[in-house]
Amino acid sequence: MGEFKEKLVTLYKSRWFVFVGAMWLQSWAGIGYLFGSISPVIKSSLGYNQKQLAMLGVAKDLGDCVGFVTGILCEVLPIWGALLVGASLNFVGYGWVWLIVTGQTPSLPLWAVCILIFIGTNGETYFNTVSLVSCVQNFPKSRGPVVGILKGFAGLSGAILTQIYVLVHSPDHASLIFMVAVGPSMVAICLMFIVRPVGGHKQVRPSDGKSFTFVYSVCLLLAVYMMGVMIVQDVVDVSETVITILTSILFLILVTPIVVPLSLAFGPAEKPLEEEALLEPQGHSQLDSDEVILSELEDEKPKDMDLLPALERQKRIAQLQSRLLQAAAEGAVRVKRRRGPHRGEDFTLTQALIKADFWLLFISMVLGSGSGLTVIDNLGQMSQSLGYDNAHIFVSMISIWNFLGRIGGGYISELVVKDHTYPRPAALAAFQLIMTVGHLFIGMGWPGSMYVGTLLVGLGYGAHWAIVPATASELFGLRNFGALYNFLTLANPVGTLVFSSLIASRIYDREAEKQAHGGQHLNLGSIVAQALNNSSELSCEGYICFFMTSCIMAGLCVLATGLSMFLVYRTRIVYASLYGKSSMRNLL
Repeated sequence: MGEFKEKLVTLYKSRWFVFVGAMWLQSWAGIGYLFGSISPVIKSSLGYNQKQLAMLGVAKDLGDCVGFVTGILCEVLPIWGALLVGASLNFVGYGWVWLIVTGQTPSLPLWAVCILIFIGTNGETYFNTVSLVSCVQNFPKSRGPVVGILKGFAGLSGAILTQIYVLVHSPDHASLIFMVAVGPSMVAICLMFIVRPVGGHKQVRPSDGKSFTFVYSVCLLLAVYMMGVMIVQDVVDVSETVITILTSILFLILVTPIVVPLSLAFGPAEKPLEEEALLEPQGHSQLDSDEVILSELEDEKPKDMDLLPALERQKRIAQLQSRLLQAAAEGAVRVKRRRGPHRGEDFTLTQALIKADFWLLFISMVLGSGSGLTVIDNLGQMSQSLGYDNAHIFVSMISIWNFLGRIGGGYISELVVKDHTYPRPAALAAFQLIMTVGHLFIGMGWPGSMYVGTLLVGLGYGAHWAIVPATASELFGLRNFGALYNFLTLANPVGTLVFSSLIASRIYDREAEKQAHGGQHLNLGSIVAQALNNSSELSCEGYICFFMTSCIMAGLCVLATGLSMFLVYRTRIVYASLYGKSSMRNLL
């Protein structure tokens, strides 16, 4: 009995148990991705037009991305306290919206509903921050896979909640809002004493590689299964019993990753490997001196060295580093220390904000993820304008593609940096080109193009949230990762403010007014006046509703690709230093 109790304690303190708990939390935490499903019922119940609905979308994005208060509270409160605050915000915000939509409380002005949406969605920032900070500290040497998997489950939460909604099979569409208010809050409360830092850098095991492979396999199985379930439910009229069975299998797959911590806790004991570094500044130690020497490589390195093959470039850099280290030790060279940190060292948010690399990453994120989130927010109207009656299928599909984009983005970008010693933003540029094609497919409105467009846009959008946080941690350090991450998430509301509120909604309302008046030309004053009139619900049909918007977004995704490649050019030396160190040491 004593041995069993000891193993239970080992399980509770296992970093893999925390990781699995964070997966479960994230699988319910991406409530913002369901806005495309709940927006039609809000629009019809409250009599909003497309412009007013877009304002709710911006409020949702602001709530999802404004995490400065979250970062402060997470430093003051214990981890469980931060999760409790997030659960309370989620429940109060969306619970009140549900009461308004169902007529159980008096209707509120648009600005008040925006505040409620903001409050409800802001709870998600607590779930994200707690999950990422806890798991990055527990897995300091596996940032790409950990961030990609966790953000992937957050992206899949839309499909999971939609499947549960199908199981409930309520004729009242407002019940989905109720699920958004109650479901994530209950899960967060259940997991608030599980998801936390546990000193995972001391728990390195030889089987960690196999464990990650197993988790990746579960992720792929989950995505394939969800896609199959949606296709079956869309094509065939399945019975309530079949839906219950399908949903039960879904929950079984979600629980499967618990096998990893259970096998580590109750299986044969493994000999721990060398502890992982915490990836924190080591003070003015020999390591600090070495990194200062490495920063001198940018000055001493010949300009044509970057044109050499990766292996030869690493050998030359290793030789140059060796000479600098020896010269500094003998006193022949005085190593100069520049003010502030260098790329790859720990930056504060203030220090990062004055760096061109940070703004290149941020603007690229605005253009790429902002355009993708605009599609997610307007999926209901996009599908209806193209003649699809059920928007839930596209919301679920783009959640799955978003999930695979995050998983794949983390995995592919990790191969780029570790196997090829090439900057991670190169993978971001490739996914932004994929998004460009997806926007064009949606804009053309061809038969079946909505399916292809949501596939490509979902993959590209999801990849941003695996690649950008990992890139920020590599270029600006992990000590202030929470503040840096929460600032980068502002790219979503900034992007949707431009794409959704200022472009998509205006073009949609203009085309709807044209159709309502038989194609007559309307001046801007009449469009704005009628768009602000709550009594007129605008509706547009045909590909023309989002054609111009999609073309504009595609063009800006191309611009984002250019910015990402410029960042690749600027950071080649940094990544050669970060991921070429082990190779260089072997060559010395």
